[in-house]
Amino acid sequence: MAAVARSPATGPLRVVLVDDHEMVLAGLQQMLAPFLDRVRVVGSASDVADALEVVVSMQPDLVLADVRLAGESGLDLCRRLGERAPGRRVVLLSVYDDEQYVFQALRAGAAGYLLKSIRGEELVSQLELAAAGTTVIDATMAGRVVTSAARLERDEFWPGAHLGLTHRESEVLALLVAGCSNRAIASRLVIGEETVKTHVRAVLRKLGVADRTAAVAAALREGMFR
Repeated sequence: MAAVARSPATGPLRVVLVDDHEMVLAGLQQMLAPFLDRVRVVGSASDVADALEVVVSMQPDLVLADVRLAGESGLDLCRRLGERAPGRRVVLLSVYDDEQYVFQALRAGAAGYLLKSIRGEELVSQLELAAAGTTVIDATMAGRVVTSAARLERDEFWPGAHLGLTHRESEVLALLVAGCSNRAIASRLVIGEETVKTHVRAVLRKLGVADRTAAVAAALREGMFR
């Protein structure tokens, strides 16, 4: 954990960084360093428990957290901060550009969802908007989020959406039901095998099952794919 003294109320935006990779924390600090007149990192943490202590102690204007953390997730951090520090705004960073992750983040109480490909100037601008009360969504995803929200409103969505599956996870599950291996799924969806494994683990967790066979059985039982 790292921390610095509190800035004046009229000074730069005070931010706490949360990521379970030291290299990412260092990279974010380096990215924000040229904008010290606008953003100041006042603390950092590598997991949810540590983050809660830092936030309660430092009372930052904003928390910038990775979606994926060791043990618990950035979504868990949003929920627990809602209990420990109501009103504290959290912006999530992610490599996942699936709009369903955005919806999950917003449901958890996040003030925004940005991709890790974002550049420094844009990141600072988005953090300032979030601190001012605006819900920020990565510009590359905004159009798809609006389209998906409209489809949700019309009850037109992919199989498994009602169980929390993202569109990509639904595609992976459909291919599991079809009997495809991880390599075959990766080829069909043009993604890496490690990415497939990540999606499969997410599908198992959300369906509350232990293995692929049980996931297929659950999908068929729910009538997701016909």
